[in-house]
Amino acid sequence: MIKEVYSRFRNLILYGIIGGFCAALDFGVYSVLCYWDFMPYLWANIISIHIGIFTSFVLNRSLNFKVKDKVTTRFLSFYTVGLVGLGISELMLYLMVTKGGWNEIVCKLISIVVVALIQFLLNKYITFRNKQ
Repeated sequence: MIKEVYSRFRNLILYGIIGGFCAALDFGVYSVLCYWDFMPYLWANIISIHIGIFTSFVLNRSLNFKVKDKVTTRFLSFYTVGLVGLGISELMLYLMVTKGGWNEIVCKLISIVVVALIQFLLNKYITFRNKQ
């Protein structure tokens, strides 16, 4: 039964593991930039998400979806999905932190979860789909 579940949800499981690593990287960079006052939280979010996007693409392409063809096309698609996630994250942070007065670290964690779910679906069905 465990084998069946893993087989059926393999991409989601590996995406979650890779995503968890990249989210931790994103969150770590964001936290350092915010709390050491290197820059405002929205700028820190832009930088940290870009680092996460590039790392996630390399890991998902080679370890999860295992597609080696059309690297440039797939990267541009993945990057576009990443930019959609960045837009959603920026909007969520702005609304929760600036308008809502919430803590920027808590808001970043919330946005990571929401954006990760949206990006998984977009990447699975657009960026890394196998045309068979």
